[in-house]
Amino acid sequence: MRNDMIHGTFGVEDALFFEIELIASDDIGVIIDSMFDTGFSGWLAINDQDIDGFGWTYIDQKNMRTAQGDSVFDIYLGKIKLDGQEYDIPVHVGKDLKEVLLGRQWLQTKQLLVNMPSRILTLG
Repeated sequence: MRNDMIHGTFGVEDALFFEIELIASDDIGVIIDSMFDTGFSGWLAINDQDIDGFGWTYIDQKNMRTAQGDSVFDIYLGKIKLDGQEYDIPVHVGKDLKEVLLGRQWLQTKQLLVNMPSRILTLG
């Protein structure tokens, strides 16, 4: 198996989870589990209560349609570590997000492998 992959885990109702590191502007990292959501078109989404302390730069606001209806997201330039590599990406920050979400933009550069019968989940 390739070394440049991260292995995920299956959550409740087979949700797809990957461990990532959110990196604050002072380079201090926080390791969290994030849920891969192919319905989310961006890179990363987090709850507005979780943005405090990261010191990320505010960029803009964006209206988006979600499963709960239309929502307004603040967009920040954030930094994360995924698969041992750091990325500067736009982060959607909104209300009522129950999980940190990885979106399908990652599929532009990484392959998602989901094999539920064998319990194999990788992104790389």
